[in-house]
Amino acid sequence: MNIQFPNRRRVLSATALLCGLAGLPGLTLAADPARTQLRSFVEKVKSATGQFSQERTDAQGTAQKPQSGAFAFERPGKFRWEVRAPYAQLIVSDGQHVYQYDPDLEQVTERRANQAVGASPAALLFGSGSLDDAFDLQPRPDRDGLQWLRAVPRTPDAGFVHADIGFSDGLPRRLELLDAFGQVSRIVLTGLKANPGIPAGQFQFTVPKGADLVKMD
Repeated sequence: MNIQFPNRRRVLSATALLCGLAGLPGLTLAADPARTQLRSFVEKVKSATGQFSQERTDAQGTAQKPQSGAFAFERPGKFRWEVRAPYAQLIVSDGQHVYQYDPDLEQVTERRANQAVGASPAALLFGSGSLDDAFDLQPRPDRDGLQWLRAVPRTPDAGFVHADIGFSDGLPRRLELLDAFGQVSRIVLTGLKANPGIPAGQFQFTVPKGADLVKMD
């Protein structure tokens, strides 16, 4: 399942979130395949904060404006994905609902978390369930100095075709996502801090005054 909202600027193309994660100390598993490294990451890293950059090309290969911002997550299912440039946009999950706020449109879209995250790339990062239940995990050839893993969703309505995750020294570094519209998103995360104390308010959302709320339940 993919985080997709009726919004002209989809951030988590199945963004969600997701994300390849970097910079985690104490998780070196260089001799193990990428699949083992991913499972170790999901097991050992219960929360994290960091920054992201994302580039996207459409089905014709035309590049869109790159995005950058900050993120935080806490298992199971809580996350914050905040685009700061070239425009502001925010996605927040409190574990029960996922909210996407577009300040330019003055609109908030709300969905149940189990409908918005399930078998999406966000589940690879923020979830705590069985990866094998949601994804077919396939090894890929090494490239760019990284070990790669492909996650193919087992459900036909996931909204994306596959997500490739690149690892180095036991750590996920990059994510390359092919979505159902033929778009390719390339995401890099930096400055990541593993298992920090994150204020609960980071995963809470209040509809801003004057914004319209659209419930998709």
